[in-house]
Order: sequence, then structure tokens, then C-alpha cells
Amino acid sequence: MIVKLILNLILVPIPSIGVNGAAIASVACHLIAFIISIMALKKVIKIKLGIRRFVIKPILATIIMGICSYFIYSSLLGIITQTLATIIAIVSAFIIYALAVVVLHIFSKQEIKMLPAGNKICMILEKLKIY
Repeated sequence: MIVKLILNLILVPIPSIGVNGAAIASVACHLIAFIISIMALKKVIKIKLGIRRFVIKPILATIIMGICSYFIYSSLLGIITQTLATIIAIVSAFIIYALAVVVLHIFSKQEIKMLPAGNKICMILEKLKIY
């Protein structure tokens, strides 16, 4: 919270950054909270979280989703209304992110099986030779 407050006070008044400074401050605040939480988990319950699986792959999936949804939105904007383009881009973003998570193997088979209908999902992924 202190980081967010300080960054808001520093970034928002800068004319070239403006209100975007609040968004930057929010991201920095959540990043720090994430790092503190991970450190606490590692210390208290001795959990081993791989950076590649729990940070890099989800960031990559997010980047893929963001780029695809931006291009979907931009492509549709001149053809249909802005509201409909936004809705389609959001639904597409959800689907693209889910596919990226599967293709990047962010979840293990055991974790997928814990989902509702996880056994069926796992069978489908095995038939498609993804897992």
C-alpha cells in the first residue's frame, strides 16, 4: 500500500504519465505483494515454486492473450460496433488464454484432474497428444 501511495504521488503529477501512473503503481504494488507472498510460502511451508512454471509461463500466456485479443479487437472495430468488438475480444481472450495455459503445460495432469470434469478434460488432452 505504501509503494502504491508513493508511486501515485510521484507518477500521476508527471504530465506525460498522468493517470497511467496509477495503473503503474497498482502493478508495482501487486508485484511486491506477490513477491512477499512467495517468500512467505517458501519460508513457512517449504514449498518449491519453479520460476519458469509459476511466473514465466503464465506471463507468456498473458502476453499471447493480450496480443491476440488486441488484434481481434482492432480488426473488428471498423466492421462492427465498439461494444460488440469489445465483447468478442474479451471472450476470445478467455479462450486464447485457456489454450495457451494448456499448450504451455502450466498445469500438471494431476492438477487438471482436480478441476470439475477434469478427468474428461485430461482424456481429451491425451487424445489430442497435448499431455
